[in-house]
Amino acid sequence: MFELRRNEPADDIISTLVAAEGEQIRPGEMLPICVLLLVAGFETTVNLIGNAVLALLRHPDQWAALCADPEGLAPAAVEETLRWDPPVQRTARVALQDVELEGRTLPKGALVATLIGAAGRDPEAYERPAVFDLARRGGPDHLAFSSGIHYCIGQPLARLEARIALQMLAERMPGLQLAGPVVRRNATLIRGPVRLPVRVTPARRPVPA
Repeated sequence: MFELRRNEPADDIISTLVAAEGEQIRPGEMLPICVLLLVAGFETTVNLIGNAVLALLRHPDQWAALCADPEGLAPAAVEETLRWDPPVQRTARVALQDVELEGRTLPKGALVATLIGAAGRDPEAYERPAVFDLARRGGPDHLAFSSGIHYCIGQPLARLEARIALQMLAERMPGLQLAGPVVRRNATLIRGPVRLPVRVTPARRPVPA
């Protein structure tokens, strides 16, 4: 595909990468970047939207609240999903120096697994952490997009895509309901549904209180 786009550029991401090859992107980085774009730019957003829809439909009061104010509450639905059921459940870091943590020493060079999903349910950080609540206020920022120098550069696009998807669903399909067993992917890194059957029934749009 790289060779094809070198000879026949098109309006696609591969052509954009090929155009930057050399000065901005080293040849050996081309394939890893494509893999990263697929996983970080597609799988994560797909599962964020899937997790959000599942959470909302399993909490009819929250779905009704969103349908009553799609534009106003769609951003909150995205953020609460990222805290409550993030698409990326864990990641890893390397200790750059010896670190004391909870009475233990992490030596320099140690590989540390960080459980993002668990952090979002920490009772010391969030009030009623197991409750999915679009009206949630307070508490620290969630870690679904990591933090510091590792903060996800694609987070504005992921938030935008998920917000638009949830807003459009609430506006156009307020009668959306689960229609069968949900099947989750069998993985510990990326979390989301591989089967999420739904149906749309006639429904009046909820009137805001």
